[in-house]
Amino acid sequence: MSEPTTTDVGAEKTPILETKNLVVGFGDRVVIDGLDLTVNRGEVLGVIGPSGSGKSVTLRAIIGLLPHRSGTVKVFGRDYQSLSRRERLETEQRWGVLFQQGALFSSLTVLENVEFPMREHLALPARLRREIARLKIELVGLGPEAHNLYPSELSGGMIKRAALARALALDPEILFLDEPTSGLDPIGAARFDELILTLRQALDLTVYMVTHDLDSLAAVCDRIAALGRGKLLMVGTLSDMLGADDPWLRDYFGGPRARHLEKA
Repeated sequence: MSEPTTTDVGAEKTPILETKNLVVGFGDRVVIDGLDLTVNRGEVLGVIGPSGSGKSVTLRAIIGLLPHRSGTVKVFGRDYQSLSRRERLETEQRWGVLFQQGALFSSLTVLENVEFPMREHLALPARLRREIARLKIELVGLGPEAHNLYPSELSGGMIKRAALARALALDPEILFLDEPTSGLDPIGAARFDELILTLRQALDLTVYMVTHDLDSLAAVCDRIAALGRGKLLMVGTLSDMLGADDPWLRDYFGGPRARHLEKA
């Protein structure tokens, strides 16, 4: 199934992530059936779809946490499955992941959580590693008072920011975000959207973002990919989505919660 061509956004950019005929399933159930999708360097791609449509499954298959039955995933121009173990580790150090619930280590402080990827992958002196962790924490808008707190002592917004700081620890080129604003109040979600845009510009990041948040789609995303019924329903700009013929997309972008998008 070929990716629908609905927009020229990113047409001149270099693909940083490509899936070709990707098939992912569990037992007799096929969740994703023949997904062709491209993410261009420097763009923010929002991935939407009904609950159970395979958004998070696709993300996890792309980053190697779930096996796929067939198809290819190319990251930075290389087939991820064909890489050696060492090459995969090197590739994985070039991306950062923020999971839906943050996935912080409960027994580590915020500072120790952010240090963890550097401890695992970089041969840095402890003092330098800690200083870099402090800078990453500051970068996401948390103050020094958060350094020695444990995840159980953090608010939902602080957990998201601490997890984002950890995702940025190795200076990634691409960020994978799974529902980054879920559980946040509207003010906190808007601030998180602003943070993503700021980091994208400051760090030249590419962002693959699974979301249900209509405001995030309008505020952050260059393009949107809609999944449904195991397929890619459509990919394009917000304007493209507002004019879509698919019934689910019409309901999603034309419902009462989306009324303000016409002005976006």
